[in-house]
Amino acid sequence: MPDQHHLEDSPELAYRTDLGEAWLGDSIETLEDRCDDESVDLIVTSPPFALQRPKEYGNESQDSYKDWFLPFADEFWRILKPTGSLVIDLGGAWEAGQPVKSIYAFELLVSLCRRPKRPFVLAQDFYWYNPARLPSPAQWVTVERKRAKDAVNYLWWLAKTPDAKANNTKVLREYTDSMARLIETGTYNRGRRPSGHVVREGFTEDRGGAIPPNILAISNTGNDREYLDACKHRGLRPHPARFPARLPEFFIEFLTDPGDLVVDPFAGSNVTGAVAEKHGRRWFAVDIDPDYLHGSKARFKHLQMTLNATADAG
Repeated sequence: MPDQHHLEDSPELAYRTDLGEAWLGDSIETLEDRCDDESVDLIVTSPPFALQRPKEYGNESQDSYKDWFLPFADEFWRILKPTGSLVIDLGGAWEAGQPVKSIYAFELLVSLCRRPKRPFVLAQDFYWYNPARLPSPAQWVTVERKRAKDAVNYLWWLAKTPDAKANNTKVLREYTDSMARLIETGTYNRGRRPSGHVVREGFTEDRGGAIPPNILAISNTGNDREYLDACKHRGLRPHPARFPARLPEFFIEFLTDPGDLVVDPFAGSNVTGAVAEKHGRRWFAVDIDPDYLHGSKARFKHLQMTLNATADAG
């Protein structure tokens, strides 16, 4: 696996759509070459995690993770608009041989927000709960029974300023049955609660849906069949750690408007780009692995014929 900071070849355009471009190359070099200062509305990405067991796509150690990531953060700051956001998906990790969680994700968060130059602010912490995740780590969960199943990823929503663009009316959820009944009847026990919150007139007004919490329950079964079949047909390695489309979709809808620019600097199979295209956002994706990036063409209908024709010719 090539080092993300030391790829000798220049960035290469892998493919282009009406709204976006996918580039093969080192993320920092490609962003420096292709993205202007303060031109990006949202960076949403899932970089390699700091896991104990090495992955085929390459991952840094827990001890070196913060230092490895910070040069990327400098480039992210440069390209983000003052109203832009950075969303980072990080999986939890455990200390080697111990039923103890690593704090690498929190160390990274603190370092990004406490840098003497170009510090980010934590707009909000989100957590992705994957109900479909298998019990892990097996040693502590299913063998020795010392811990509960680890089924949450950290999602750090960072921004350059507290005034980052955001609108939660674009990600409202359906009301629960009980809330729908309250809206229908218009009756509710108003007044001060033990917590100190005051329920005022208008609480039972229909506002189009419920405001979502900062816990996103999204199953990731890995059943990405069209993409997997295309990779198999062409003899490409599929990316083994794909996040579900609903994850970047939430932040793309929440934090951007149609026509805005969304970037994924660790694109993998380019789920982010495909979701951005679906919702009318411009996008820019970078990955260092040619198999992952070329296989990601399967996510775009008008590129599938080219993908399959190349495989047939080979």
